[in-house]
Amino acid sequence: MELEAVPVPRARLGEGARWDPSTGTLLWVDIPAGVVHRLDPADDTQETVDVGQPVGVAVPREPGGLALALRDGFAVLEEGAPVVIAPVTAAEGPGNRMNDGACDSAGRFFAGTKAEDDTPGAGNLYRLDPGRAWERVVGGVTISNGLGWSPDERLLYYVDTPAGQVDVFDYDPATGDLANRRGVAELPQPDGLTVDAEGHVWVALWGGGAVVRLRPDGGHALTVRVPATNVTSCAFGGPDLDVLYVTTAWDGEDGGELWRCRTPYTGLPAHPYRDLTP
Repeated sequence: MELEAVPVPRARLGEGARWDPSTGTLLWVDIPAGVVHRLDPADDTQETVDVGQPVGVAVPREPGGLALALRDGFAVLEEGAPVVIAPVTAAEGPGNRMNDGACDSAGRFFAGTKAEDDTPGAGNLYRLDPGRAWERVVGGVTISNGLGWSPDERLLYYVDTPAGQVDVFDYDPATGDLANRRGVAELPQPDGLTVDAEGHVWVALWGGGAVVRLRPDGGHALTVRVPATNVTSCAFGGPDLDVLYVTTAWDGEDGGELWRCRTPYTGLPAHPYRDLTP
């Protein structure tokens, strides 16, 4: 599994890699630049949308377009401009923004927040339902980061980066409820994550120059070295979901590239936000 750099502009803080199966393209963001990128790997062409404020993640939206986790809250992209539909950060006070997130198979959009100065416990994890109702599901978070579900969607893996571990919740796919949070693996500064079809958890390591593959019980299975110090997210894409994409951040000396490699593993399909109030 040898990584190659994708020929796209370097990001200051690349994040939120997500495969969009409806278009066969990869989404990712540059958080402080407020930019959403879309890559067509068939010819490596790229489209860019400036959303006008920091953006933690972009996900596909049904019936079309994108849903976003922005500085100001959950939003949908309409005619190239974001429209905030859940102002979660307004309830937290100034200085917070949204960060990474993902959707379950029912189309619920989970994403969390953090303080720009990383104040401990200032963030939360939220759930945006298809009807646009939203609620806090985890409180007292410092840097809400990657999350992903087991293949049967009975477990939700979750990262609060400064805690130095990957947590897991019991998850009810019928209701979107979380229960019984516990640590499953200790890692130095875990960031974004994805889960493969075997239920193994792939975790990007901020400051660690790597993506690690963990067994469902948290045991180490594999390390993929990345030629950048700050590795921020990972996602499987391609027609067979066997291409690993990795985002990184510029640290003043290296990073900011988007990397990829073909693997002997298969990812799980990414789900869109199912917006019932278009």
